[in-house]
Amino acid sequence: MTTQQDKVVEALRASLLENERLRRANDRLSNRASEPIAIVSMACRLPGGISSPEELWHLVAEGVDGVTGFPRSRGWDLESLYDPSPAQPGRTYLTEAGFLHDAGEFDAGFFGLSEREALGTDPQQRLLLETAWEAFERAGLDPHAVRGSDTGVFAGLMYHDYAHGIEQLPEGVGSFLGLGKSGSVLSGRLSYLFDLSGPSVTLDTACSSSLVALHLAAQALRNGECSMALAGGVTVMATPGAFVDFSQQRALAADGRIKAFAGAADGTNWAEGVGLLLLERLSDAQRLGHPVLAVVRGSAVNQDGASNGLTAPNGPSQERVIRAALASAGLSAADVDAVEAHGTGTTLGDPIEAQALLATYGQDRAGDEPLWLGSLKSNIGHAQAAAGVAGVIKMVMALQHEVLPRTLHVDEPSPKVDWSAGAVELLTQSRAWPARPGRRRRTGVSSFGISGTNAHVILEEAPAVAEPAAREETTGVLPFVLSAKSPQALRAQAGRLASFLDVEDTTAPLDLAYSLARTRSAFDRRAAVIAADMPELLGGLRRLAAGETSPVVLEGSRSRGRLAMLFTGQGSQRVGMGEELYGEYPVFAAAFDAVCAELDPYLSRPLAEVLADKELLDRTEFAQPALFAVEVALFRLLDSWGVRPDFVAGHSIGELAAAHVAGVWSLADAARLVAARGRLMQQLPAGGAMVAVQASEEEVRPLLVQGVDIAAVNGPRAVVLSGVASVVEELAQRLAEQGSRVKHLTVSHAFHSSLMDGMLEEFGEVASGLVYEKPRIPVVSNLPGEADLTSPEHWVRHVREEVRFADGVRTLAAEGVTTFLELGPGGVLSAMGPACLGEQAGDTAFVPALRTGIAEDRTVPAALAQLYTRGTNVDWSALLVGGRRVELPTYAFQRRSYWLEATTTVEENVETLDQGLGARQALAARLLPLSETEQLDLLLELILTESEQARTEQSPDEFFEEELDQDSPYFEVGFNSLSAVELRNRLVAVTGLQLSPMLLFDQPTPAYVADHLREQLLAASKEK
Repeated sequence: MTTQQDKVVEALRASLLENERLRRANDRLSNRASEPIAIVSMACRLPGGISSPEELWHLVAEGVDGVTGFPRSRGWDLESLYDPSPAQPGRTYLTEAGFLHDAGEFDAGFFGLSEREALGTDPQQRLLLETAWEAFERAGLDPHAVRGSDTGVFAGLMYHDYAHGIEQLPEGVGSFLGLGKSGSVLSGRLSYLFDLSGPSVTLDTACSSSLVALHLAAQALRNGECSMALAGGVTVMATPGAFVDFSQQRALAADGRIKAFAGAADGTNWAEGVGLLLLERLSDAQRLGHPVLAVVRGSAVNQDGASNGLTAPNGPSQERVIRAALASAGLSAADVDAVEAHGTGTTLGDPIEAQALLATYGQDRAGDEPLWLGSLKSNIGHAQAAAGVAGVIKMVMALQHEVLPRTLHVDEPSPKVDWSAGAVELLTQSRAWPARPGRRRRTGVSSFGISGTNAHVILEEAPAVAEPAAREETTGVLPFVLSAKSPQALRAQAGRLASFLDVEDTTAPLDLAYSLARTRSAFDRRAAVIAADMPELLGGLRRLAAGETSPVVLEGSRSRGRLAMLFTGQGSQRVGMGEELYGEYPVFAAAFDAVCAELDPYLSRPLAEVLADKELLDRTEFAQPALFAVEVALFRLLDSWGVRPDFVAGHSIGELAAAHVAGVWSLADAARLVAARGRLMQQLPAGGAMVAVQASEEEVRPLLVQGVDIAAVNGPRAVVLSGVASVVEELAQRLAEQGSRVKHLTVSHAFHSSLMDGMLEEFGEVASGLVYEKPRIPVVSNLPGEADLTSPEHWVRHVREEVRFADGVRTLAAEGVTTFLELGPGGVLSAMGPACLGEQAGDTAFVPALRTGIAEDRTVPAALAQLYTRGTNVDWSALLVGGRRVELPTYAFQRRSYWLEATTTVEENVETLDQGLGARQALAARLLPLSETEQLDLLLELILTESEQARTEQSPDEFFEEELDQDSPYFEVGFNSLSAVELRNRLVAVTGLQLSPMLLFDQPTPAYVADHLREQLLAASKEK
């Protein structure tokens, strides 16, 4: 073959390879353009006291009506606002709608907003912030972990009327109101506070806004503009203007209930709400192990164009948007089982929407199964910019529960619709919607904006997930960690978790511990419950929630200080030390075995045997190697869990362990030195004595004579004498007569005294034969004077000279150490440490990894948890191996009311910031002089009175047979979600406390509520 032919062949081969590369790249782009979008999380607050998708499902599944009276907390002049006659200027003939009665409540401090800024910020922005936090948490994501990500935010919004009509603003609030009411800042504030760099878009297409937001988010994900997206919408009506405007048009349902597609339909009714979806490309969600609740298969958006009126719906446009959504999903109309309709209950809009559904989904359906039609608006009203996302959440829950819930208030299908034109039927009754082999369940969701912008989304059930591999259930002690931004929130978090576990009692402890540690943010205020089983955990959580102490509960605040590890010296050894850790933790066992493998050739008995024999273990030749082995293995275990010290230090033999783990010697060289130290000391003539004296070094040193030395300075008044027995005894007796307490130590030799001189030369020879490296971790030596750990002379001095433990602790504190973790068989150094610092201790903590007399599999997790409560980083995945993500309660926001009212004076607006505190302190002042029993009696009388009023106000025509007493379970004596919220609001008003909307779920009887209020009010008595 000629050279020219070779070139042609090579060119053809290269061209073919390039064509194949381009084909694969094109396939990837094509697949991404049509890739399904996973809904990995949902969060909402909706009328009827709904604060979660689960509560929304309960509402629709039980056919609950979430419409309530107009809010009394917004400064609306309700008496002047109402007029039963339609079309009265400035009036509305409605008295009920779908409201978020707690829309003004917000945890400003949590998001770093001042009281003034919160008051000047539209509640729609505030609601979206809290809902976004919950959306991340419900996905099992620490919201702090998404900081800096390219997550997008797509939020629908309609109203900009917060603070409308207020001529004078409280001082300092006006400067926040411009941004606080800005539509662009609605999404921008989320991106800013969560540090998200993806597209951030606020949009207003009226009632279709949240579905349009979902559509745009899906496109952005497929286009690679972001890897994750928040999409949804929010509506809060700060003024009653929408009711007044539509009353003029007589477009509102006379009884406030939307009768979607019904013969009795007589108009719409407004509602509020917020809903957010957290979205990812399906492939990403599956790869990352994120939950997939459902899949967005397709979506479409279009416009009515020039229809028969600016606000009139357009049937052909609605048909086109449905067909476009089906095309984007690659589906036919027969592939969809149900539609969550726009369904506003108007006599114009519903028939047009129904005809569009009949013309699309109602045609060419397989078998005799019609398209099933429903509308959430029949339960809660028209949530406007949040209506579409609320419908999505409803239908995702329907997919999961395999039920299509009924639509309320349908007397008969609308006679204005030709229902015979296609196979579409109203859901006048709930219907089972089971998963079927070979066919995926799908539903459409529609929203049509008054602007003429139409949106349709097609949802599909989540792909099947393989059952998790079987595992052996963990039975050991585990740390269950919690955190919050305040002590009150921490207690509330514990109470929430306890209530949650009362219901979800099948949660595996390992999975719970893993999820608490790995899927929640770690705030400054922290706690942990150390428990071996669920009853012990629940008991600890309830004590934590009540502010009570418990041996299984640890609390703390994150320290900005550094961590030091202290290695214990001889005398702390005990039979069986490390045995339980050896059986429980493979890392400890491997590290211990590795140390023994290096030590055993130098010992007359294998070290593992020695640990079970007290007589042998107390011999210096074995005690020192045994302590070294246990402490090094403990260090390796903690290191495997991500606990890395800033400094290490040790007491006597403990300093050799500290030097080794810091990198001064290899394990082989360290073992050789440790074994030689113990052997040579043991070979010295027996005799000598050591005495611990409760006296200062300044008091003792002038009394020293030949034959007695100071072996250790363990504290300001803690000195150990060592030397010739008779001389030591004589000095100890003299000190005792002067008032010092003395304690004779059980030792075989007088360590750190002149009686050690006989071994120093040979020990120096061993030390000189080792290889030394500069320590990788700073080591604070307890020797007096300059310390060079890489010099053999240092270790010879270390045998002979005193241990200045108190100086070492003070040096570490001066270096910024505030947490001291003791590695050894007990808590000897932890007991001595605080006295070394005296008044300078501050928030310093000494934490023993092991404690004498307490099971090791409890003390080590407890020590790890205590480190966590002080801010030490812990790799929980390494500890909680095999743990799986499970559902958890979201953050217990500590909310206060922030609402600018047009009907109040400037001074009253300012006073609203302080009213809660004043009311709390006033009631607390009444409680203080009383006994605990009298305090509870007073609170119970108040609670029972407010409870009865809340129960009857929500159901004035219902007769309740069950009388209320202190032990009545609220939800068994006539309370529902609405009356629960009403009672909570009443208690907020009379106590001034910020109480959770979940109060009655967390505190299920009046007695429980009384205990909870008493604790909160007594805490208020300490507020300034």
